[in-house]
Amino acid sequence: MLAELQQISKYYEQPGSSSRNQVLQDISLQIADKDRIAIIGPSGCGKSTLLNILGTLDSQSSGKVILDGVPVDHMNEKHLAGIRNSFMGFVFQMHHLLPQLTLLDNVLLPLLPRKDRKILFSAHKRALKLIERVGLTGQLKKYPFQLSVGECQRTAVVRALINQPRLLLADEPTGSLDAVSANQLATLLTELNLEQNVALVVVTHSMELAGKMDKIYHLREGKLALIPK
Repeated sequence: MLAELQQISKYYEQPGSSSRNQVLQDISLQIADKDRIAIIGPSGCGKSTLLNILGTLDSQSSGKVILDGVPVDHMNEKHLAGIRNSFMGFVFQMHHLLPQLTLLDNVLLPLLPRKDRKILFSAHKRALKLIERVGLTGQLKKYPFQLSVGECQRTAVVRALINQPRLLLADEPTGSLDAVSANQLATLLTELNLEQNVALVVVTHSMELAGKMDKIYHLREGKLALIPK
């Protein structure tokens, strides 16, 4: 199994009180290679929290996170950062491109920890191919302020794929886009899921995006349920 959540719960202590706010309750989820999964639910239900726990950006109150067969709960931050850099790719609602870097430099940013020249050369070629794949070849030297929101988000997708991750996590990736750009990005994500052999997990309010996934889960009152298709 590529990734697995086992009985994940998350709660926050209420300041000055013995009570606590339960956000996630005994959630289990299995993700296989090339899976295409959507998690939907009302605002504030914990969708992003669940995705962040899966991505090791947040920690659970109880339960286990297992990536590629290895539990990660007791790993130190340096080890987790290495996993995030090589095993996963992240796409958020806002593209988070650095304004002082060109499109190409933003895409190559995750390669900073790498020192091997052969890897860097290969990754540079990969970046150019991916940029061409998403239709941005003519924008290589432009800065984020010179790009449309949709172009920035496509750049963020390429950046997330540059290290050839096995798992791509997307948190409301179409949330800041107009309807046309959102549909284009949704289609692009599903196509790249197959082309790049990467499992895709998206958190979204968009039923149009969710409908392009193979499995849709609904998160409500802290519990995750598979919606029959």
